[in-house]
Amino acid sequence: MITISGYLHRNDLSDIIRCWMYGYVNPSDADRIAQLVHFNNAYVSRYLKLFSEKVFQTLHQCTLKTRPAFLKRDLKDIIVANPPYHNSRIDELIRNYYAEPGRFYRETPFHATLFFRKQDGIGEYMGSHRIKRVHRLAEKSARKIIDMMFDTIRKRADLLADDRARFLNIPRHQLLTSQEEMTEEFLKAENRLLEDLRQKREIRYAESMVINDVAGMKVILDDSEQGRLITVLDRMGDCEIVEQERHSGRYNATNLIVSFRPPREEILVQPLSKTIIEIMQIRGLSPEESNNAFIEFVRSGEECVNLEVIVSNYEEMLESEIGRCMHEDRIIEQRLRQQYRGHLARNIVYLMEYLFTFPVSGKLEIGELPIKLWNRYLPDYFDEVLRNLFQVPQSTALE
Repeated sequence: MITISGYLHRNDLSDIIRCWMYGYVNPSDADRIAQLVHFNNAYVSRYLKLFSEKVFQTLHQCTLKTRPAFLKRDLKDIIVANPPYHNSRIDELIRNYYAEPGRFYRETPFHATLFFRKQDGIGEYMGSHRIKRVHRLAEKSARKIIDMMFDTIRKRADLLADDRARFLNIPRHQLLTSQEEMTEEFLKAENRLLEDLRQKREIRYAESMVINDVAGMKVILDDSEQGRLITVLDRMGDCEIVEQERHSGRYNATNLIVSFRPPREEILVQPLSKTIIEIMQIRGLSPEESNNAFIEFVRSGEECVNLEVIVSNYEEMLESEIGRCMHEDRIIEQRLRQQYRGHLARNIVYLMEYLFTFPVSGKLEIGELPIKLWNRYLPDYFDEVLRNLFQVPQSTALE
């Protein structure tokens, strides 16, 4: 099903997602999901810090200065404040940003660390690392599952068309199909898929899906210097470039997927944060038990994880944050391009949101899943599911 390659025990999470899609919950899922989300987030933040520091230090041979970012404005204000060089396009982008800052999604949550060359003042911005927020991870997981489901339904609808062609004793390409017939065949195929889910029958045509960018790093280098990043990664010894994609057009950058072998014992020296300890105490684990569980979680997990490294020059980085290919605009475009938006698609979104949100709630048991993929719900219902999850009182009309 879905494999989040930056996580440990990713097959366990994939199995839970698949079971939940069929409506099956194991009593142990509540505690297991809490570990899979919270322990993985702790692990990702630690290995990403070590990896990023090593890359930036090797690239620039300098002392690093870092600053946390919690909103996109923390990044966008920085990159327009001290441009390393000027041209007409850069100056135009910066003028536009200062003229109407509210147009640039400055309040978007952003869990990141910004890196600078250490010097007096703010220093030269070199790049950042970021961890994909749980909400975005749930959304991306849902989108991949929806695309897979849509493809499955279309293949089943094609089989129905093949059946009609055989019944009429004509080749498939000679089959004349009205829009009404195509819609009817699609709905029949959709209903068969929903019935398979309800009856817990394995979905045919289902393919494995991978999310490689739960952990990500952005490196800013002049075009002539970008080859050095490949050299640095090749020589690090604990990582390997497994995928490379060059984007050109509105969005210009190189995306690398890197397989990294984190130093487990170095990561385990630091105990869990107070926040995670408190969450685990609610679940009945003492601080010592939580730390021991985290150690076991890391040591029994996969040796390698995947992360994304994006490299671009300063001007193209500006374009991606405040220009023609602004990241937030691209997210909105992705949502609008979603071809399949029926009840099943919405239910998948609800289910993934619930799965990744449950671990941060105070609930200790899941019981029966509140979302079944084969049922129909209004958005108001899912609002109530989230309220109940966090024990938020329902608002009532005033008499």
